[in-house]
Amino acid sequence: MHHFRCTLAGVNGVELFLLGRVLMKIGEEALPEPPGGAAKYAGSTRTVLVVASDIAAHPDSAVGEIAARTRLPQSQVSTAVARLREAGSVQTVPDPADRRRMLVRQAVETSERVARVRATGITEALAAALGTDDPARLREVTAALEMLAHALTPTPAAPPRA
Repeated sequence: MHHFRCTLAGVNGVELFLLGRVLMKIGEEALPEPPGGAAKYAGSTRTVLVVASDIAAHPDSAVGEIAARTRLPQSQVSTAVARLREAGSVQTVPDPADRRRMLVRQAVETSERVARVRATGITEALAAALGTDDPARLREVTAALEMLAHALTPTPAAPPRA
């Protein structure tokens, strides 16, 4: 694994981008396997996570709007929305301004699948990425990740009230 500089002044945009990719891969490894096995959804976990993040930040969006913001093909966004709806993470509602169009928002209730994904820890995936299961090292890196998540992750929008 590539070791990144420890001072912010020494990190450039490319290194930050590469770190983000490493963190995404660790996150993907930490996620529990979807129902039906990983092969059923091969290659789409990242797309689903990007779409879920956009829906959290922009509730009541149409698939075309999500596609435009994420720069993903509309077909991939539609597939991701279907997966998220199947998992109970989002719901679709008719657009009051145009009943032919569906809007996507986070589900009001937390499904069993969503609760399971949220409860899954990162210890095993982080240990594999670090190449060590040393508890002190894992605590140190986990604390750094928690600090970054707290400082940089936007607060997700609250689910709409019924």
